Amino acid sequence: MVRKAKESTIDIEELPELIAPIFQQAQLSLANHRKNVVSLHKLHEQAAQITQTLGKGKGIQLTGEAAFSKAFISMVNRILPIKKGVSQADKSIKFVAAFVRYTSEKAAEEKQKDGETDEEDTTASRFVALLVKHLLRGFQAKDKNVRLRVLQCVAEMISSVGEMDEDLYLALRSALLERIRDKEVPVRVQAVIALAKLQGDNPEEMEEEEQSVDVRRAALLNIAASKTTLDAILSRTRDQDTTIRKILYSHVLAGLPHPKLLTISQREEVVKNGLKDRESTVRAAAGRLVGTWVDLFEGGLVELLKMFDLIGSEEVAQEALLSAFITRPDLFDSDLTPEKALLARVFVDHCVSIKDTSRIESSLPVVTALAFRIQHCYNTLLELSKELEAQDREDSMEVDGDSQADREERRSSMEFIVAQLLKLAVNLDYSDEIGRRKMFGLVREMTGQESLPEGLVARCLDVLRKLSPNERDLIRLVVEVIQELRDLARQDEPEPEPAVNGDESQFGDDRTEAGRPPVPAPREITPETQARIEAIDLRCLALCVGMLERVNSTLQDNSALHGLLPELIIPSVRSKDPLLRERGLTSLGLCCLIDKKIALSSFTLFVQQAQVATEEIKKRCMETVFDLLMVYESEFFKAENRIEVLLLQILDQDSPEVQAIACEGVAKLMLSGIAADDRLLRSLVILYLTPETEENQALRQCLSYFFPVYCYSSPLNQRRMQHIFLETYWHLKEYRESLDEDQEMVPPSQITLLFVDWTDPQKAVEMKDQVPDTAVQAELASDIIKALLIGKYPVQLEPNIRADLAISKEDKKVLCQMLGRLYIPADLDYDKALQLKILTSALMMHRPLKDTVSKNAFTKFDNSLSKTLAEQLAGFKEEDYVELDEICKRFDWAEDVLADDSSEGEDYGESHEPTPHKARRVPRARDPRVQAARATRKRKAQEELNQEVDKMLESDESEEEEKDEDAEVESVLSVTGASDEE
Repeated sequence: MVRKAKESTIDIEELPELIAPIFQQAQLSLANHRKNVVSLHKLHEQAAQITQTLGKGKGIQLTGEAAFSKAFISMVNRILPIKKGVSQADKSIKFVAAFVRYTSEKAAEEKQKDGETDEEDTTASRFVALLVKHLLRGFQAKDKNVRLRVLQCVAEMISSVGEMDEDLYLALRSALLERIRDKEVPVRVQAVIALAKLQGDNPEEMEEEEQSVDVRRAALLNIAASKTTLDAILSRTRDQDTTIRKILYSHVLAGLPHPKLLTISQREEVVKNGLKDRESTVRAAAGRLVGTWVDLFEGGLVELLKMFDLIGSEEVAQEALLSAFITRPDLFDSDLTPEKALLARVFVDHCVSIKDTSRIESSLPVVTALAFRIQHCYNTLLELSKELEAQDREDSMEVDGDSQADREERRSSMEFIVAQLLKLAVNLDYSDEIGRRKMFGLVREMTGQESLPEGLVARCLDVLRKLSPNERDLIRLVVEVIQELRDLARQDEPEPEPAVNGDESQFGDDRTEAGRPPVPAPREITPETQARIEAIDLRCLALCVGMLERVNSTLQDNSALHGLLPELIIPSVRSKDPLLRERGLTSLGLCCLIDKKIALSSFTLFVQQAQVATEEIKKRCMETVFDLLMVYESEFFKAENRIEVLLLQILDQDSPEVQAIACEGVAKLMLSGIAADDRLLRSLVILYLTPETEENQALRQCLSYFFPVYCYSSPLNQRRMQHIFLETYWHLKEYRESLDEDQEMVPPSQITLLFVDWTDPQKAVEMKDQVPDTAVQAELASDIIKALLIGKYPVQLEPNIRADLAISKEDKKVLCQMLGRLYIPADLDYDKALQLKILTSALMMHRPLKDTVSKNAFTKFDNSLSKTLAEQLAGFKEEDYVELDEICKRFDWAEDVLADDSSEGEDYGESHEPTPHKARRVPRARDPRVQAARATRKRKAQEELNQEVDKMLESDESEEEEKDEDAEVESVLSVTGASDEE
């Protein structure tokens, strides 16, 4: 049945005039939006009543809705070209979103009241669909303002559109995914916000390799936390931007209803990255997050510790406790658990750090009581270990009703408890002699047992160091323990067979040499015995490493150590077992740190093993190499260049972990001033910026901290960074050109910004007895302009071999733009200021830049230079030109530039036909000093030049030298002209 058109109180022709005032009011204030939304909705309802019946039963035409939509979209179109930051446009877009939300809500209420299905179209759904389709057309607009506004409108109203047609949804989603790769950052921000509000989109698509901080922040704040998005959200704990990391802890993670929504590994990642962040604001936000977690548990800190894997990640739980300590006095209980043991130990460490002795004395038991507690827990641990061994021998799944997994878990928990009690014992007061003897005897006995778990060895050594009077006694004690353990291993070795008689050979007839001692027959050792011997050797090496890490006295002062080298350490180094060899090399490296002679003789061994051994041994040897270089710098750095070449070879590693260790070691050597080779610094910069190390976060984090600290700590370091700039830039340029199509690298403009930041003398830290060097960037500007004058990079391809390569057009743009960012101090030295001005004038006259971007950037730099150095250049007049000869002798490039002055093209490597000198000189019309030079050159310059040259020729030895000097002066003056006569 065809409906008849209803009468309406408005005329569709008047709709534009009625809607326009509403939008006019809405753009003024957000306070009137509610009232104007209601008024606009009434107009929409009245317009929707206007319909037109079509003939021949074809239905009705919604003329009123069409007219309203047309007028409304006309108002929206007026907003789209307005640039970002105009508040009236932002308020109008919020008004559009508010109207869409209000209309959709009213339509949903009417559907619910009338009992209609959701599939039926309504006036609101048709209007919203038409508006979204219209906005989709603007996603591909060439004007960035239009793209920004349509995406902003979609982002504001997307959560209020209600149900949407599937085709329209897919089209909208596809368009938003395309816009998150837009070249404009504000457009990408709005696209990410809109895409996040669609719910259910892949977060990896929204955040993949996004460089903009604003876009990452928008994605983080708008993505709903769920199982599919948590990994992407938690990856922001390592974001480069401090604000994003802080927002993650203070807003996103704090908004989670319960930390149990995260897995154990995710909780540990959150706590570890947050509480160990380098920024104090992020650490504070992470601490507040842990505090909110504590408040959620009725059991307090013990329940909090159950959220972590204490046995596998003790340090993470410790950091969480230290950040969450408010006042939790109850430490000990009769039934110790891993959580309570860790809580007790961390609480005591906290009290010791703040020197709260009263709380320690009131909370800790006496030494004797703690010793008995440790003994009881250790005996329980031994019993559990024996039961597990018996279970393995019987090859049964259950023994005494307990499963193997339960027994293993109990054994690990008991080992953890003993470790915490031993750590706690280090902070006890051992003035009680009876308690001290009891603790010493207990820990000494534990250390000498073969069954002691390896994880407790270091803890026992800490207690023994606390109880030993001095290092000599500690070393003697540990050596005795090692000898006892090795004696146990020898007891299992078979007795040697009787030796062959010295007068009778093994065959019975031939005689042996006279006086030769009997040779024992070789002994056969069973595989089980050999495995036990190697296990005991590993334990002895663990004791040796732990002891050497805790002593500082030299090898000569401790005769007890002399027997360990030939009997234990050297045989382990020669062993083919990787683990035994690794610990042997670690022990040898620690011995080298306390004995120079051993260090000098073993250094080559560590270097060789760091190149050819397995990865684990490489890492240990690499650490040892840099430790030795730090300790014995005067010995190893005597031969110049040899160690630097070795370090350059060490940096070239295939393993990311080994390369990170090598990079960290070189950074330490350079930061401490031990190594000061420009090639090392250049190699570190290249490693930092090449895409090969993009996944090596340890290396990137190390260098991102190293470069600012290295440059800001010393003006000399900034000078080194200035010296390597051009060569490093060329190497990175060559590397970029060799990349594959799917590889990306830091753009050249970003590289120049890094060097500008690193060489900024205003950021250098003022230190005592250190003279500031404010001219470093002024000389960097001179280096760049010299390269532009010559047209080539000064590149060191190999030691003692240099080659110059042409500067491309794109590189000229980047270098000229870099000049405008350099800091030129107003009090620059007169000679340096004059030299810099000569260089700029020579480049503008003899090497004019043809590219518009480069020319404008260089002209801007020259104008700024003239204003900044106006005081130094004020007294420079035409009669002082001859003095430029002495100044220009300080740099040997001027004669070469003028000799090749015919190259004025875009690429200086191109050959051009020689032209007359006057034709080559093309003064810049914008430079008034050059115009003055052209007006006065014929009249005055030649006469004054001849007079001054005659004076200088009096001291020359020959007529030929006089001619050369005359030509040189004339060449220099032809470069500078009469540029400074004003």
